[in-house]
Amino acid sequence: MAENPASARWMWHQLEPLHALFWYSPEVFAEAETLGYDVRERWPSYFAWRAAPLGAAGPRTVAAAFYSFSPRMVADHVPAAWAVASPDRVLAARLRAVDRMYRTLLDGLDVSEAADLARAAAEAASTAGRPIAAANADLPWPDEPHLVLWHAIGILREQRGDGHVAALLTAGLDPVEALVSFAAVGAAPVETFASRGWTDDEWSAARDRLASRGLVLPDGTATDRGRELRDSVERTTDDLAYEPWRTLGPDKADRLAELAMPVLVKVLETGLMPAQNTLGIGKIEAPPR
Repeated sequence: MAENPASARWMWHQLEPLHALFWYSPEVFAEAETLGYDVRERWPSYFAWRAAPLGAAGPRTVAAAFYSFSPRMVADHVPAAWAVASPDRVLAARLRAVDRMYRTLLDGLDVSEAADLARAAAEAASTAGRPIAAANADLPWPDEPHLVLWHAIGILREQRGDGHVAALLTAGLDPVEALVSFAAVGAAPVETFASRGWTDDEWSAARDRLASRGLVLPDGTATDRGRELRDSVERTTDDLAYEPWRTLGPDKADRLAELAMPVLVKVLETGLMPAQNTLGIGKIEAPPR
């Protein structure tokens, strides 16, 4: 059977929104407010929710693991997040939030088979050199199928994300250059990346560094070399994220995508997901063959 690493990207496109709804769900913000986080914006609880599997990590650790965020922005929220609630309390609340979110979203839809397939893929995902994925994989599996599904997708998306960081490092793109180069190929408008906390001067300096390497034009758009470099980063990311899907096999992966589709439609129908995002996910794609 032919290898098809591109299928890893397609599966990510199908599954990522099912997980990412968490960052925008009113049920999740309600749990964050109960813990004591400021919910006027999403970042105080975002850093707590996502970093909690790492334990009471400091700002350098979180900035290193999250990569694309300005270390200054990270330091605004970490370790302050742990003064509001300990990582253990955050993780317990995270499951409660997912439970509330998915019960509202699914409205009785049975996701047991999808959960079993997603868990099998997640358990096949190597966590070597992947700190966020490993931290999530160390957490105990929940019992309820809808919680298993969200947790499994979380491991898979962080495993892909950790591999993406490795690909960016190999390509010689530092955190802000990674964003500038991604914007340069039209993944999302430049304004979308302001959420990562870099100043205009830092963005401009990164653009100048990339221009000196022949990767972007003075106006910030990518050159042919810049597009080739970003394409190579995405291919490497797919290669590094392919193992779970190779192990699961194409038939089971297709079945998981089929089972996930009604949930994906429900996610999109909430209207909570932003039209533009820093991940470059903007549409449902056809499976690669």
